[in-house]
Formats: sequence, structure tokens, C-alpha cells
Amino acid sequence: MFFPGSRYVSLQTYTVTRSDGSTVTATRLPTPGLAVVLGYYRRKSGDRLDHIAARFMADATAFWRICDANGAVSPDALAARDLVGAPIDASGTG
Repeated sequence: MFFPGSRYVSLQTYTVTRSDGSTVTATRLPTPGLAVVLGYYRRKSGDRLDHIAARFMADATAFWRICDANGAVSPDALAARDLVGAPIDASGTG
């Protein structure tokens, strides 16, 4: 259901029955853990989180890790921030 590397890929799903009787599969929102950041990046005009992730983590789809490092559930929550924390990667090297 989710692409490899997604923050949702390891979360359990559940089924919801809608008022019309149809069912949909849903996933709870992940809760960010404690933020561990390598440093902070001052965004420039037009900087999107996927571009920042591609530049610093070599993976544009890892933008959600920037959200987690900054305690934001969605990218929109960081839209107005000029300074965003850059997460330490899984290997701990940054």
C-alpha cells in the first residue's frame, strides 16, 4: 500500500465501515519520536522539504524524516518555518 521507505510502511492498518456500507483501509498517523538532529538548515525562498531531503539525505521521499525531526505530522506544518532541523540518518552519520 505504501512505497518502501515510507513512514507508514510498518504501521498496522485497520478497516473502517463508512455510512454507505463500503469499507476503506486506514492507518493511524505515526507519532514522531524524540528529535535527534544533526544541525539546522535555513530555508531559502522556494525550498521544499523534498528538495532539502534530496540534497541532504539523497532521497526526496525521506522528507517525512525532516517532519519527524521537527515534531511535525505533515509537511504543511513546517511551511512557515525558516529554520528546520536536519535529522541524523539511520546509520547515525548524518
